[in-house]
Amino acid sequence: MKRIVLFAAANIAVLAVITVIVELLGLDRDLSGYGLSLTGLLALSAVFGFGGSFISLALSRWMAKSAMGVRVIEQPQSGAEETLLETVRAHATRLGLAMPEVGIFDSPAPNAFATGARRNRALVAVSSGLLANMDNDEVRAVLGHEMTHVANGDMVTLALLQGVLNTFVIFLARIVGTLLDNLLGGRRERRDGGGLLYFATVIALQILFGVLATLIVMAYSRHREYRADAGGADLAGRDNMIAALRALQRAQGEPLPGQLRAFGIHDGAAAGLLRGLFMSHPPLEERIGALERLGPQP
Repeated sequence: MKRIVLFAAANIAVLAVITVIVELLGLDRDLSGYGLSLTGLLALSAVFGFGGSFISLALSRWMAKSAMGVRVIEQPQSGAEETLLETVRAHATRLGLAMPEVGIFDSPAPNAFATGARRNRALVAVSSGLLANMDNDEVRAVLGHEMTHVANGDMVTLALLQGVLNTFVIFLARIVGTLLDNLLGGRRERRDGGGLLYFATVIALQILFGVLATLIVMAYSRHREYRADAGGADLAGRDNMIAALRALQRAQGEPLPGQLRAFGIHDGAAAGLLRGLFMSHPPLEERIGALERLGPQP
């Protein structure tokens, strides 16, 4: 809740500053020519900006189970499943978290993810390929990585950040579109709303700002992976966390599909600087290097 309040306060503060600037430039009067009021635009931007992010977050566990065919372990059917539950329970106890749902999804690629709208109501799932390609210590490290994501509230923070940026993309695209239309077409009363130039400009700006917003979200996502790796090292041992990442390198599995990609243990191999900027995870070699720089554990 504290995290949500802080994000909301920051969002309101920035929007208030932009509102003052818009009024000083007289753009609030111009917006009325397009059938928009400044207050209405702010409300519209916030509703659509945060709406999708919060709905996605609220449905994240259900969506993940459906998309990946996750089988939640209710009663362990093997020693491996019992070990999986015991390991997650131990991590949860150490981190002061409620026991999350634990599941397995069928995939030859080694991967794992954590999702959920709340720290104490999360889902942690691993692939059958991960269990087949890693030993118990490496699996313990991967689960420590995922449980650190849960403890840090990374899923909520990522949704809030995306919501804030979506709000600004919608809002600024229309503000800048109004300004450019005024500069290119001259200030005039638009009782029938904007013309083709205005709408084309807004669409182009929304795409441009959306790309820039994605860069910010992915930069934050990469940062949180280093923290989750450090958390996994603390819970399961640095050498085990490094060994788990090296096992991912050897397997060269595919990342998770769609929106789940940012919640997986890796995002595939980087291919060039430009693609690297749009990746949700740093390259595995860089993550291993960051762990090695932590030094030996006491």
